[in-house]
Amino acid sequence: MLDLVNIQTYYGNIQALKNISIHIDEGEIVTLIGANGAGKTTTLMSISGIVPPKSGTITFLGEPIHDLNAEQIVARGISQVPEGRHIFPYLTVMENLDMGAFLRTDKRNIRADLEMIFEMFPILSDRRHQEGGTLSGGEQQMLAISRALMARPRLLLLDEPSLGLAPLIIKKIFIIIKEINRTRNTTIFLVEQNANLALHVADRGYVMENGSITMEDTAAALLVNEDVKRSYLGI
Repeated sequence: MLDLVNIQTYYGNIQALKNISIHIDEGEIVTLIGANGAGKTTTLMSISGIVPPKSGTITFLGEPIHDLNAEQIVARGISQVPEGRHIFPYLTVMENLDMGAFLRTDKRNIRADLEMIFEMFPILSDRRHQEGGTLSGGEQQMLAISRALMARPRLLLLDEPSLGLAPLIIKKIFIIIKEINRTRNTTIFLVEQNANLALHVADRGYVMENGSITMEDTAAALLVNEDVKRSYLGI
């Protein structure tokens, strides 16, 4: 579904990604783990067209997207849930969800997707007329995921969904991630510092250090890899 080949991305003169190559097959959950500053978020930003790569190719469903802008990439079927949620704080829950569906014209399906989201996250239904900025951190994360789903993506990019959340909320979010993948046929690329959680929900994983991919394997194999256990699992 998605192929990154020899991607190099810069912030000014600083190279953030160094010839990284990643592939994601349809229906998978693939995770990218690594320390702060390793380049994980930049990888998602490059896919989304927010920080375009300087060289290399990104192909989605057989079509190159590395020269497209962010709006065109969303229209192709890729949505990102950014680190830190970044909901619209002065818009209501409903208005945030409407923004997620901004590029869509299939009103009947939009209504059906809205009902599906309210079944998945009943608290958002209760808070539908409440401003996003007044929600708790966990509720904002649910809203950020739901806003992305309202675009009906084929590929969902998740950036640190557990960041700053209580353990019980994190557990619920990761159950929902599996549910989205299984019931909505949505492929997921998950960036997560909590390597243990990420590898337990993923099919495959990549390890990133200093802007380079240093390891790739099944999630099960990475969980028992001695280097991964020592560096990222605290074992």
